[in-house]
Amino acid sequence: MIAFGTKAETLERVAALVKGAVVLPLRHFTVSEWRGGAGRVTAALRALPWTGRPLIVRSSCRAEDGMAGSLAGHFVSVPNVILASDFDDAVARVIAAFESGEDQVLVQPMLEAVTASGVAFSRDPNTRAPYVVINHEDRGDTAAVTGGRGAGLATHVHWKEAPPPSDPRIAAVVRLVRELETLLGHDSLDVEFAFGPDGTLYLLQVRPLVLRGEPVPIASHRALLERVAQRVALGMRPDPFIHGRRTVYGVMPDWNPAEIIGVRPRPLALSLYRELVTDATWAYQRNNYGYKNMRSCPLLVHFHGLPYVDVRVSFNSFVPADIEDGLADRLVNYYIERLVERPHLHDKVEFDIIFSCYTPVLPEATEALKEHGFRDGDLEVLRQSLRRLTNNIIHHKRGLWRGDLDKLAVLERRRERLNGAAADPVTRIYWLLEDCKRYGSLPFAGLARAGFIAVQLLRSLVSIGVLSDADYQAFMTSLNSVGAQMRSDRLTLGRTPFLARYGHLRPGTYDILSPRYDEAPDLYFNWETGDGAGREDAGRFALSLGQMRAIGRILEEHGLENDIVAFFDFLVAGIEGREYSKFVFTRNLSDALSLFRTYGESLGFTAEELSYADIGVVRELYVSCADPGALIEAGIGQGRARHALSSQIMLPPLITSRDDVWSFRVPDSEPNFVTLKSAVGPVTGHERKSGLAGAIVFIPNADPGFDWLFSHPVAGLVTAYGGANSHMAIRAGELGLPAVIGAGEVCYRRWAKAEMLSIDCANRKVTVVR
Repeated sequence: MIAFGTKAETLERVAALVKGAVVLPLRHFTVSEWRGGAGRVTAALRALPWTGRPLIVRSSCRAEDGMAGSLAGHFVSVPNVILASDFDDAVARVIAAFESGEDQVLVQPMLEAVTASGVAFSRDPNTRAPYVVINHEDRGDTAAVTGGRGAGLATHVHWKEAPPPSDPRIAAVVRLVRELETLLGHDSLDVEFAFGPDGTLYLLQVRPLVLRGEPVPIASHRALLERVAQRVALGMRPDPFIHGRRTVYGVMPDWNPAEIIGVRPRPLALSLYRELVTDATWAYQRNNYGYKNMRSCPLLVHFHGLPYVDVRVSFNSFVPADIEDGLADRLVNYYIERLVERPHLHDKVEFDIIFSCYTPVLPEATEALKEHGFRDGDLEVLRQSLRRLTNNIIHHKRGLWRGDLDKLAVLERRRERLNGAAADPVTRIYWLLEDCKRYGSLPFAGLARAGFIAVQLLRSLVSIGVLSDADYQAFMTSLNSVGAQMRSDRLTLGRTPFLARYGHLRPGTYDILSPRYDEAPDLYFNWETGDGAGREDAGRFALSLGQMRAIGRILEEHGLENDIVAFFDFLVAGIEGREYSKFVFTRNLSDALSLFRTYGESLGFTAEELSYADIGVVRELYVSCADPGALIEAGIGQGRARHALSSQIMLPPLITSRDDVWSFRVPDSEPNFVTLKSAVGPVTGHERKSGLAGAIVFIPNADPGFDWLFSHPVAGLVTAYGGANSHMAIRAGELGLPAVIGAGEVCYRRWAKAEMLSIDCANRKVTVVR
């Protein structure tokens, strides 16, 4: 077994034994040796056959690459050094940060014409689970990979003992990592590698990977993944009551859980989202709007607490109810296969995968179905069905969205009545949530559908050239949404009336650990000097006479039953109504969370502990005489155990087969660029309130609770998750704020490491400035 030494010593020891890679020739010397005789050191190097070519001079300090810490990036390496001319300067740069005369300088030949390079961990440092996590860049810039700056950075995750991945280069790296674990007797390694022009794999560095906490045992972890793989395999079979041969699972399609509750939500947040939306409410309202009845089909599944949308169920729910079974089956199969072929569209399925409403561009778009076995008659049936469905939703008199707006008023009246009643905490929480389902999230689901259709119709007018991109942005900016009103009210209202109106909002809508605005107002707003963010005027939206006539003709030609005034009334009402309904129903949810926390605290539980509970405990307490403390404590224990499992598992954002459970490439995302503007600014996280002005702000998801950011003069916005029609996309469009919504995990992590970022929305480009 090889013992770890310095960087140079470990490479030297490994070089003689490793078979899965080549270690470049090397020499090392100490600072004392250099200072005591630099000429002798240089002469000895000059005698070596490989020092006539460009060299790399690397640090090999005794303080780095140890069991207690790596000090990665702390020391300097100097590439492309010529021994005869600039070697002395390179050594001086490397040893400038050294503190001991025994620290070493490592010299090797430069590896030229690198075709790929990267870093592999033999355990995931976040979960400590037995995954080989490989980050690599095809251009071969290892420094870009370690610094997170590579433009072509890719991530592969492979469970250690799974069969080799199909990519031969990734398979070679996995074999190398496993061999090094054996040679070094250590199962947590950090390995740097590169591929030469002939495909040779080179080992550049190996050191211990420092983990916080105990590593997850392989045997127990295998059992966890086997259960996930078995559950996934079940979804790959036909279902007697659901159209489609198979399913896939995703974190972003439809009611995208990654955006709303995150990829590893606490049990309370997950149970609330299921209770209020994804178990039944979503399907009930979609059926009301004219789509297939999926009311007995939960939309959300979870793998040890990691939430995923069952995409087959979702795609069934976008098929009009009057489509016969045979055509419905073929449509769902087509949608799923198209998504499997284009996984980067997993957050854009309603725009780029499925046909769920009628727009003026639908007839041309559906022509693509002919390439996949659909006939002209099939296309006509689908178009007519979607036209009827869309007219029923958008009609100026009988549009379904009107009834949903009325339900929100019922919700507010019932909440006032509940607030005035002498009810116990459990009764209050129970009715806040029950009313939220019936009069809040249910109409919100309908208004969200209307809002999506409004955006689709508006974008279709841009596609056919009746409206310009500038017209689209002007329309979005002209909307008087809740977010725009809040931004205005922040400038005109005092602290108390502002919080009375908006205080229920919280960045994590379903998260009991996320403070409401009125629970931590100083965390979100600067009350003394003001936040200085007014609404930007992107130009008044107005149609020319020619545009009005053209749109009128288009509506008539396509059988859309609104005149132009009623049509634009719907566009405004649909988009504004979606945001307003979310604002209204989340008050019930937020009040219920606060009451549950207060009630739990009266029983001796902290908010942290309550985040592991299941909201089903409220119903049980409402209908039984169970001991509240014992019931909640039992639920917390179960939730803790399940969340511990969630924290050990890594899965891809789109699962298309059981093999994806064991090995996957984190897919490249196609971000959603909002506005046609550009911005350059320092990068900051949303937590740093003092640094928001003029900054490109990074937030993990597009939750509406982050609206407080818009009261600050931020330059731009980047989210890891969020779709083209997400809350933050709508808000950024309204405000004329350059934004990248749904950047994906890989790009989000890379860009977040930058100091300065440039966003060019018109050219769909993000550049690391420094």
